[in-house]
Amino acid sequence: MHKMILVVGTTSDYIQWIRCSCPGRALFITAPGIRRAAEEECPFPREEILINLADRFPVFEALEKHLNEWDQIIDGVFSFDCESMVLASAIAEKWGLDYPSEKTIQNCRDKYVSKQIWEGHDIRCPKVSPIDTVEDVLAFFHSVNSGCVLKPLTGSGSELVFKCTSEFDCQAAFSLIREGLEKRADNPLFRKSTFQSHLMLAEELIQGTEYSCDFICENNAVQIIRIARKIKSPFKPFGTILGYVVPGTLSPSIPPHGFHQLLLKSARALGIERGICMVDFIVSGDTIFLIELTPRPGGDCLPYLLKVSSCMDILKLSLDFAQKHPLVLPPHGAAPLHIGIRLHADKSGVLKGIETRHIVEDTRVKQILLTKKPGHLIQLPPKDYDSWLLGHVIIEPSNGKYPESQALSIAKTIDIRIDPEKISPLLSEAS
Repeated sequence: MHKMILVVGTTSDYIQWIRCSCPGRALFITAPGIRRAAEEECPFPREEILINLADRFPVFEALEKHLNEWDQIIDGVFSFDCESMVLASAIAEKWGLDYPSEKTIQNCRDKYVSKQIWEGHDIRCPKVSPIDTVEDVLAFFHSVNSGCVLKPLTGSGSELVFKCTSEFDCQAAFSLIREGLEKRADNPLFRKSTFQSHLMLAEELIQGTEYSCDFICENNAVQIIRIARKIKSPFKPFGTILGYVVPGTLSPSIPPHGFHQLLLKSARALGIERGICMVDFIVSGDTIFLIELTPRPGGDCLPYLLKVSSCMDILKLSLDFAQKHPLVLPPHGAAPLHIGIRLHADKSGVLKGIETRHIVEDTRVKQILLTKKPGHLIQLPPKDYDSWLLGHVIIEPSNGKYPESQALSIAKTIDIRIDPEKISPLLSEAS
């Protein structure tokens, strides 16, 4: 019998990464649409099950059939995508494998439920309120002093997330989110993970520096994998991350032991006893406000940034953890400072090309990854939060002076050519 780690519902680029870093170890359960759209090499039949992920029982049957056909057993389960974690949990329960429970996944995915749980455990997080009407938004807006953030109950990143500092903002954001959720009714990322029927969430606006952190929760202790400070801009849609700085450094007023205890307490409150987790938080003054925590590592350009800066393969590490292999982590903060800058389009249209040849010889540039090709149709948020992200560039600033300015300056010299005149007929054809 061949022991395999089951990877549930991930993207084609992650599949290719894992096939290279962990050859022969992984069995993938993949949605057919992901494979049809993939440009990467197709896995061998023994490595992948193509099936609709919406109904768990056909997945169970397909998995059992595959294991019998290829003489395989699974000794671990993992999911890198929020929308596939419930299925991963159901598979783990049926096959008797270690993975957070469905209830735990629901606690993490529902941003209202998670903050209710944290408040009940005296863990600092923004004040929140479920929202069903414009009147609900306005009432919450007037109950807080700093303004509020309106967002879906589930979801990821900055998609359909709006800052409200006036009654007009509240009304406009409510309409945009309601319309956006209607258009995304079939998107599993926005499928409600609990039986609560609320439409969206209002959250107290916290001013401060935002961070992302991956950590291991195991044996009633926490081990930090990485901390990244987020780079944000007032000129992009609210919540848009321009890039990440690793290693991220917290204020000296936040003791490491206290931070570790906070992570452990917050994870266990949600039901996580053992897992590789990602947490987003804001440091305001000397106070940490938790925003979101989920049992998977951070995505976006962060895995690439870690690989370049510290030779850490967070995807392989996650699979090793799931299979209970020994882990070796580099000392936190030991790697030199690196910055990952995300490349965003500045207008809608058809991508004509991206010119990066002039920065290839810059010794500070460590990686350029372009994810879109000429002919790609771009629409800006709030219409589309995926098409305007075109790739990333990873930079190791020189001499330690003004690292963010160096990275942003290099990224700004990348010539992104977009033809805005062609978008209207293309959209007409698509409709």
